[in-house]
Amino acid sequence: MVKGPGLYSEIGKKAKDLLYKDYQSDHKFTLTTITSAGVAITSTGSKKGELFLADVGTKFTNKNITTDVKVDTNSNLLTTITVDEPAPGLKAIFSFRVPDQRSGKVELQYLHEYAGISTSFGLTANPIVNFSGVFGNSTLALGTDLSFDTASGNFTKCNAGLSFTNADLIASLNLNDKADTLIASYYHIVSPLTKAAVGAELSHSFSTNGNTLTFGTQHALDPLTSVKARVDNYGKASALIQHEWRPKSTITISGEVDTSAIDKTAKVGLALALKP
Repeated sequence: MVKGPGLYSEIGKKAKDLLYKDYQSDHKFTLTTITSAGVAITSTGSKKGELFLADVGTKFTNKNITTDVKVDTNSNLLTTITVDEPAPGLKAIFSFRVPDQRSGKVELQYLHEYAGISTSFGLTANPIVNFSGVFGNSTLALGTDLSFDTASGNFTKCNAGLSFTNADLIASLNLNDKADTLIASYYHIVSPLTKAAVGAELSHSFSTNGNTLTFGTQHALDPLTSVKARVDNYGKASALIQHEWRPKSTITISGEVDTSAIDKTAKVGLALALKP
């Protein structure tokens, strides 16, 4: 793939990963094994309060075609077939869920040196059509993300985004929810040696005139252990520690406390991932 602006989903992704990725208040266990034929089998179980959810997925790659099949506790079967580069820069993704007969969807992604385009549509008589396009280069990119409901003739999603990237800083601006929500995010690498970084996200709602400011940071204590922390303007503070106790296998402990209501019980989450 040529280096370019990427897809629309990548605008602001670094800041979002820093502020929200791996934080959780539930218990999650993931086990991945690989058979001699190259089939990866992943079992996931998560406990959310009194509810236990689980799924089993298999992934197999043959040349440039990857087939991913997942079954969950509600007897839903999700199949995703990805064809990587049937033509230079192009990726085709076909997915459907059983027993939902209206869930079939086709997505095409195209990456160019100065553009990243993704379009998808449902395999129904009146599908929802999604289109996102980003134009620019690896430094400055401008894009839009649209969804159109052919049944009602209305746009269900209309977003726009702007991203600026240099060696150690990424800044982005998104206008979402049909111009009702403005999100500005910032990600800065402080020290590549210790993977230290800081990030912030400011969200403003025009309809409610409300603001949400979240600030976070991360730091590697050693090559196998990292810590993250975040706090928002409502007084919610979260932190996590993640340790890679064997190659590709991690244990993550995270917690959240509401400093404006200390009498409430702190939330604690645990995630264990085992990979060969």
